[in-house]
Amino acid sequence: MPDVTRHLIDRGDGASVELFQAQPESETPAGAILFVHGNQGGRLIGAKEAVDTGTLLRFCSRLNITAAAVSQPGFGASDGPADFCGPDTQRAIMAALSFLREQPCVDPDRIVLYGNSRGAIASAMVAAQVPDLRAVILRSGVYDLEAVYEASSKGLRWAIEQEAGLSSDAFLARSALHHVSKIRAETLLLHGRLDERAPVAQAERFSDALSDAGVPVMLHVFECGHDIPREYAQVAQRSFLQRMFDPVVTYH
Repeated sequence: MPDVTRHLIDRGDGASVELFQAQPESETPAGAILFVHGNQGGRLIGAKEAVDTGTLLRFCSRLNITAAAVSQPGFGASDGPADFCGPDTQRAIMAALSFLREQPCVDPDRIVLYGNSRGAIASAMVAAQVPDLRAVILRSGVYDLEAVYEASSKGLRWAIEQEAGLSSDAFLARSALHHVSKIRAETLLLHGRLDERAPVAQAERFSDALSDAGVPVMLHVFECGHDIPREYAQVAQRSFLQRMFDPVVTYH
């Protein structure tokens, strides 16, 4: 069984970014997947969530790839403050991607970025800035933040106001729908039809925009709310991940 190691890396501005990594025993460079967590209901454990749930070891062993997870600013041991998926969060994710590219066990041409909820918002923006990702998986995300702000819950509106502010620039910096022309990576969207936090129309609009821009995209809509059951996501991800990491293909 591979070990999970913890790293503190530089965001590029002196701030620390926490990253957990599990890598296969093989010395042959293989693909990698980077997970970006969601809000976590105030626990603020960051990337450790992917360790505690067994996600890193599961993906590493079944796909024979490096599996890593990064803590957003203000979560885990990553320096804050949190900026609600904004520039500092995006820089933290990009620093984690750069770290993975430098690992001898990683094929830099086969790195997949996987963002959930809040992590999907930031990951979609990173995809617009990092053109050489193999693919992006976005789960339960919002892609036009200003469009959903007014209809959001009081707690979510408060978080956006406190962490990001309500300027046009702040919304633009967190809304990948307006940056579709810069995205190159094949994209898999996973969304619940009954999502009470991120309306399914967000995923539908983003999917249409990516398709119109010539980006290969697939949208899977499930009969569930914001939290997509793992078994639902696994079915949708299996063939996609096998193709992204081919010829390293075994995912059960």
